[in-house]
Amino acid sequence: MDLSHLCNIAIKAALSAGKIIQQHMNDDILVEKKQTGTSYAAQVVTEVDRKCETAILTHLLPTCDEFDLAFLSEETEDDGSRLEKDFFWCIDPMDGTLPFINKQPGFSVSIALIAKDGTPCIGVVFDPSTNILYHAIKGNGVFKNHSPWQIKHTNDHLTYVTDRKLKDTPHAAQIEKLLQEKVKQLNLKGIKEISGAGSVLNAILVLENGPACMLKLPKKENGGGSIWDFAATACLFQELGLPATNFEGDRLDLNRKDGTFMNHQGVFFAN
Repeated sequence: MDLSHLCNIAIKAALSAGKIIQQHMNDDILVEKKQTGTSYAAQVVTEVDRKCETAILTHLLPTCDEFDLAFLSEETEDDGSRLEKDFFWCIDPMDGTLPFINKQPGFSVSIALIAKDGTPCIGVVFDPSTNILYHAIKGNGVFKNHSPWQIKHTNDHLTYVTDRKLKDTPHAAQIEKLLQEKVKQLNLKGIKEISGAGSVLNAILVLENGPACMLKLPKKENGGGSIWDFAATACLFQELGLPATNFEGDRLDLNRKDGTFMNHQGVFFAN
């Protein structure tokens, strides 16, 4: 399997979807609701999401035939082929639909190639608001706008990155206690918060604002993001030698057999 070749195709796919998003960034978009998850952010969808998926699949579907790959996408029903093929594309045509419809930064295109055992092999993220492309190939490092990316820590505080503010998050006291323990452990001066982006760019913000972390506690209700919210960025973190795990610090299950939601295990990304 030529991962470099497949990554180049994924990059073209992500940029084509990003171009569609950029054409509509200032438009008033009609919002629809879909039956998934328990949060509003998980339920909103727009015609732009669907156009992006169509553009991406134009590039990726030929590779499914050529290399016998499955695919999983947020906007298409899971057909279970990801559990049978050796590899599958994992696509979020537009992560962060909520900030997109509110005309705020925080949305992105995310494409990953995942092995059947859940190992991320390719990760591609494009941020249409900044025109920044991030990509990684297993064993080949991480790139930012095609240049090798060496992240730097310049802060004296811990950055907590979250989709909604800590004060509005369930179990906020438990999370704050964990963050304060990490501040003490790392001898930092306190906590600063960045909120409002989708899960994909939140992970990127963790990389851009270290020392930093994002986390989701395990819960019973469907939600906590889905496989496509974490697949591409898990590859970036893996190649940087940084943790992208479940909440307990164990391997992130990126090919869950009984569904795509991550609520059963939570997530923890740290830098």
